[in-house]
Amino acid sequence: MGPKAKKSGSKKKKVTKAERLKLLQEEEERRLKEEEEARLKYEKEEMERLEIQRIEKEKWHRLEAKDLERRNEELEELYLLERCFPEAEKLKQETKLLSQWKHYIQCDGSPDPSVAQEMNTFISLWKEKTNETFEEVIEKSKVVLNLIEKLKFILLETPPCDLQDKNIIQYQESILQLQELLHLKFGVATEILLKQASTLADLDSGNMEKVIKDENVTLYVWANLKKNPRHRSVRFSETQIGFEIPRILATSDIAVRLLHTHYDHVSALHPVSTPSKEYTSAVTELVKDDVKNVEKAISKEVEEESKQQERGSHLIQEEEIKVEEEQGDIEVKMSSAEEESEAIKCEREMKVLSETVSAGKHWRTDGISNVSYKPKERLVTFSLDTFGPVTLIQDAHINMPYQSWELRPLDVNKVLLTVTTVFTEIQIQIKENLCMLSSIKLKDKKHISILEGTWMTPIPFIIALKEAGLNIFPTRHSHFYVIINNKVPLVEVKAYRQMALLSSAFAFGWSKWNLLCNSTKVVFKVREHLTEECTENPNWALLMFSGDRAQRLKIKEESEAFSEALKEETEFHSTLYHMVKDFASEEAMEKVRSSNCQFVNSVCHMLLSTRLLSYS
Repeated sequence: MGPKAKKSGSKKKKVTKAERLKLLQEEEERRLKEEEEARLKYEKEEMERLEIQRIEKEKWHRLEAKDLERRNEELEELYLLERCFPEAEKLKQETKLLSQWKHYIQCDGSPDPSVAQEMNTFISLWKEKTNETFEEVIEKSKVVLNLIEKLKFILLETPPCDLQDKNIIQYQESILQLQELLHLKFGVATEILLKQASTLADLDSGNMEKVIKDENVTLYVWANLKKNPRHRSVRFSETQIGFEIPRILATSDIAVRLLHTHYDHVSALHPVSTPSKEYTSAVTELVKDDVKNVEKAISKEVEEESKQQERGSHLIQEEEIKVEEEQGDIEVKMSSAEEESEAIKCEREMKVLSETVSAGKHWRTDGISNVSYKPKERLVTFSLDTFGPVTLIQDAHINMPYQSWELRPLDVNKVLLTVTTVFTEIQIQIKENLCMLSSIKLKDKKHISILEGTWMTPIPFIIALKEAGLNIFPTRHSHFYVIINNKVPLVEVKAYRQMALLSSAFAFGWSKWNLLCNSTKVVFKVREHLTEECTENPNWALLMFSGDRAQRLKIKEESEAFSEALKEETEFHSTLYHMVKDFASEEAMEKVRSSNCQFVNSVCHMLLSTRLLSYS
């Protein structure tokens, strides 16, 4: 082996103690220098921040002072604009008086529902009238139902401060008396019809079959004249209505009546509240949806009465009633195919009201079994083990809270209100003192309703939407059932009134930041809108309003965090009107000033009734 190779390089030079101390000293000096620089930088930034804060505070105080200085002037101008509301109420009262005068000079025999003496005379005279045919009772029922609706409208349209307790009691008693008398008259007329059973016998079966149809009532009557045990299944000719009875009844003296009405006289009247300072929606009537009642009494006569509130878009296609004998018990099966969305249908519950709870005026869910729903066929099937009224009740708050909303002008004194819920998108047109259902979308698919294209005044329109299952009108109790973004009532009222004033020239929309500001403030989008054309990327401004102060926010709807910072080169104002005036065209403001008072009042009524700022 050869000699080992020498290690390349030399050994590391050892650091002396003096050099180590020098390095530590340099490190310490560098650290102190960095700390000093950081301190100076922080002090400078803090001074700049404090200076900016001082400038902003001074600017804020100047803007507040300026706002305070012109506050009275702005409020006076707003007061002049808001004179349209009492003017609209005055026109409404004049229309009411004119209607009463027209009723008086017509002398058609129908009473004035607001006059107790006339109502009592009408009811007494009809009670004394006997031997009326079913057709005659149906014809009279049109007058009765009209009177009931008028009484309900009086209770809803009259301001609470103008309603005395004795008047409320009088109107409600008149409604109940008319409902009970109408129900009694239908029963007596059915009995008279059954006395003619032999003359109405079907040529094929030999049994009596009779169908009488009207816009409000459809009657189906069957009488077992032949008592043939083979004739257990019955289907009324040219209808989808039928039933099946057990063998024991097929050989008995029985009759079956199915009374299908398009109104609800089973649910208890909703109490009318006395005047209070609490803010409530203008319309608080409780309306149950898709009401059906089935009554059967088995003796010499078996009666079955089905009752359903008419739903504009929910027309019944098929209804079957079967009575089956199972282990000695009788079951009633009823199938209904309705034009309804699966989502809404799945939210419905079957309810039954038996004779034992009729006096209690409440619905029960026991007594119903084998409930099933077939979405494709839109078919609901269930079995009954007791006899009594049956109803389909929709959750009154299924459309709350709303997902979003928008209010935009369409034409002179005409706007479109769009409310989007979990299941539906509802579009409502408002012009002058009238409202109309423009369109409905269920799961992004257009849904047809007979309410579309029909113009009505706000209160009848709201009731019609509720009856159609399109309830977007909270009551004072709705917050118990819906998680809401509660706002101070006075702030809401002021916002809705001023939005209505501006609605002829400005579009308003939902903002996610309304959820993050506190209950004393509301946030929404606004933009000038003078044409019907929809812009793909509209330039929305975000406004925050506290009832006493309006400001334009610096943030946008797409911003990552909420801030109440004021947008550059903008000011505070005491009203929304003066806030939008800062960035609006003269054409837009002229359009606002020339708005029809009834139109503004109707828009305000709809905004107050939907409470978009708290229920979105």
